[in-house]
Amino acid sequence: MATADPSPTTSAGATGASSGRADPFIGKTIFDAQYEIQERIGAGGMGAVYKAFQPEMNRFVAVKVLHARLTGRQDLAARFRREARAMSHLSHPNTVRVLHFGEIEEGVLCIVMELLEGKNLHGVVRSSGPLAPARALRIVAQAAFALDEAHLSGIIHRDLKPENLFVCAKGPTSDFVKVLDFGLAKVSPREVGPESIQLTKEGMVFGTPEFMSPEQAQALPLSPASDVYALAVILYEALTGKLPFDARSPNDFLKMHASAPPIPLDERVDGLKFPKALVQLVDRALAKRPEDRFPSAAAFGDALLALANEISLPSSISLLPASASAPPVATAATSEGAAAKLPDLRGSSETDSEPISRGQSGIRQRSVPAPELAAPPPAPVPVTAPRSAIPSYVLFFAGLAIGIGAAALLFRH
Repeated sequence: MATADPSPTTSAGATGASSGRADPFIGKTIFDAQYEIQERIGAGGMGAVYKAFQPEMNRFVAVKVLHARLTGRQDLAARFRREARAMSHLSHPNTVRVLHFGEIEEGVLCIVMELLEGKNLHGVVRSSGPLAPARALRIVAQAAFALDEAHLSGIIHRDLKPENLFVCAKGPTSDFVKVLDFGLAKVSPREVGPESIQLTKEGMVFGTPEFMSPEQAQALPLSPASDVYALAVILYEALTGKLPFDARSPNDFLKMHASAPPIPLDERVDGLKFPKALVQLVDRALAKRPEDRFPSAAAFGDALLALANEISLPSSISLLPASASAPPVATAATSEGAAAKLPDLRGSSETDSEPISRGQSGIRQRSVPAPELAAPPPAPVPVTAPRSAIPSYVLFFAGLAIGIGAAALLFRH
C-alpha cells in the first residue's frame, strides 16, 4: 500500500514514526489471532499506532494502543473507551470506521480501525499553502455531513481541528475526508457507560482553544452548532493559512472566541480576496450566538457544497437571499484552477518544525505569506469604424441612376 506522504498520518491521527527499541507488540497476534501486528506507524502522548494484517479479510488495519502506563488513569482510559464507543455507533463514509475494541492483555486497551494513508488537513495546508476556495469548501462539507450523523445520534465531537480531518484518496477522489478522534465527544451516559460520566459534566472546558465555540469557551451547554462553529474556524484557516484571531495563549483564544469579533476573512491576508457569498457564509457560521449559525451540520454542508459548485463556474453568483446578495468579486482564488498557480506558501520556521499539540504544550499560530493573486488586466477590445445602416448595393444603384439622369439632362440641352 503506497503512500504519497513521506511522513504519513494514520487513521488514529499520529505522525508516522519508528523506534530503535524493540517493541513488544510487533509480531503479536490479538483478539484470538484475528489481527497480526506488523509495524509501528505512529506514536503520540496517549499511545502508539500499529499497522496490522487481518488474514481472514485479507486487509490491513490500524491498531491504536493506549500506553500501558496510562491505563491506571481513569480519565484517559475513559476517553479511550469513549472514542471507541462513540465511533461504533457511526457508519457515515466520512467517519473513520472502528472494527474492534477491547483489552489485548491485562490493562492494555486498543482500538482496531480502518487504515488510512494520506495527510490530515493541517498537513495539507502546511505543505501547499492556503487552499483554493472550492477545494476547501468541499473538504469541510464532507466533515459536516459526517458530523450531522453523529449529532443525530446524540454525539457532539467537541475537539474538531484540522488535525482531526484526515484527507486521503479513495477511488477517483483525491480529497476524501475522514473525521477522527471522538475521544472528547459529548454523549449520553447510556452510550458511554458510567466510567465516563466525569467527561460529560457541564461547567468543564474540553477541547482545543483555537477552535472552540463561544459557548464551549465559556463552559456553557453545547449543541451541534458548536461543531459547526469549529468547522468554520477550520475553513477560515484552510482558506487563509491563519486563524480568525491573533492570540498568544490558550486563555486569549477562549476570551476572543467568547466576545471578540473575528478578523474579517477578506482582511486576514493582504491581497487575498474572496467572493462576497463566501465571506457571508463564514461570518454566519462564526456567529457568537448558536441560533444565528446554520440550523444543522447538514445545512452547513449543503451551503458549502452549493457555493463550491458556484465559484467553480466562470461566472459565479451569490447563494444568499436576493436582499443580501451581490455578484462576487472575481479573483484568481475563485476557481479550482487557481490551486495549481498558488506558490508553496509555507509558514515560518516554527511552522516547518515538529507539530505542537494544540491546547496542551503550546499554541501553534501559523503565518502564511500572501500569494500574488492580482487578476490579469482585461484583454483589449478591438475598435472598428461604425458601419452605415444602408446596404452598399442600394447606394451603388442610387448613384448610377443619378449619373444617368444628369447625362440625359445635358443631352437635351
